[in-house]
Amino acid sequence: MNQDDNKSFEQSTEEQPNIDGSTEETEKNPTANQQTDEPGAPLRNNEGDTQKKKGFTWSAFFSGMLGGLVPIVVVVVLMMNNIIPLPFSDIEDSNTTNKENTEKTEVITTTAKEDAQTSSDISEVSKAVVGVVNLQQANIWEPSEEIGSGSGIVYKKKDGKAYIVTNEHVVQDAQEVEIVFYDDKRVNARVLGTDKLTDLAVLEIDGKHVDTVANLGSSEDLKVGETVYAIGNPLGIEFANSLTKGIISGLNRSISVDTSGNGQPDWITEVIQTDAAINPGNSGGALVDADGNVIGINSMKVARQAVEGIGFAIPIDSALPIMNQLETNGEVSRPYIGISSAPLSQVPPQYRNQIVLPNDIEGGMVIASVEAGSPADKAGLQQFDIITKINGNDVTSILELRKLLYSEANAGEEIKVELYRDGKKQNVQLKLVKRSV
Repeated sequence: MNQDDNKSFEQSTEEQPNIDGSTEETEKNPTANQQTDEPGAPLRNNEGDTQKKKGFTWSAFFSGMLGGLVPIVVVVVLMMNNIIPLPFSDIEDSNTTNKENTEKTEVITTTAKEDAQTSSDISEVSKAVVGVVNLQQANIWEPSEEIGSGSGIVYKKKDGKAYIVTNEHVVQDAQEVEIVFYDDKRVNARVLGTDKLTDLAVLEIDGKHVDTVANLGSSEDLKVGETVYAIGNPLGIEFANSLTKGIISGLNRSISVDTSGNGQPDWITEVIQTDAAINPGNSGGALVDADGNVIGINSMKVARQAVEGIGFAIPIDSALPIMNQLETNGEVSRPYIGISSAPLSQVPPQYRNQIVLPNDIEGGMVIASVEAGSPADKAGLQQFDIITKINGNDVTSILELRKLLYSEANAGEEIKVELYRDGKKQNVQLKLVKRSV
């Protein structure tokens, strides 16, 4: 009970007048206060006076009882309404509060211990994660305006230039690109090159603006359950350099993506799965390990109402060769054969009578056109040929075709193509050449 409570329950020490008026009548009787020398002798007054004295005593007794009960009742009411905590409640609440405080302190302490060695590294790599603003012009009469933003990683500084890697979709169709640093400084950037298939882009800025460069680690020896941090600008520059913590949920996840925008997947990308929050604006940001090394480039997330905590990052080991090509050549060269094709199931009805296959062949890629002078043209491939295998591997979709060409073959080497023409199987040797994709 605090000081104010004590004051509110203090009983007055002033004498209260008797409510039955007995004092006045006693004063009127001159013998009322006369007492015998014998102990315990009755007062020397008449019977009426004695009764009046007795009445006075019971009244005072009940008044005192009433005066004592009132504060007790008040205290009980206050306790029942939790205005004044009960004695045992104080102990329980105190233990609960202390437990909560202890647990809270322990969480902070544990986190501090976990991050004590790496906090400076995480802080440093955060400075190397920048905002990437896509600026486009609505018409020639108006200045460029922001139509979207993402994140990027400053991964290199050399010969007065600094280089930033981000996602291709972050800078797609940009007429200007602006870089926003952690201290809100803004500089213009030049797009050196982009690659739709891997969703990567490399930008260049003046090196004088860069003080911190991210340390690129390796994604080769990662393990499921390792702690990782996603750094970027979720929902825009307003939340720049946000950091979320999670774990590696899966490795070597194969995700089908649509790079042509026709609603059909045409490429498979291998990614790292994490439950660290990756939101719009995080694209192109860094996925770092507990030592502050960049192990992945945040790229996408599963955007379904019933799904939470599934984000993906491009492994840094897969990204580095693409980054080097974009930085040096402005494009990625991949082997190609020079055809346009479609799966059997997607051939328009008016052309299906041109396709003849044995009954036991259920899938393949139908050649729609052959580019003049291409490897396919030189090897004698024709329209309506059905490619069923490359180097002995089944080919039934554009995904499988591109994976075989871009991931398992190199420019300059020969591949064996199995195809059907007019219902008859043929094997053709074809030499791949480089082409920017």
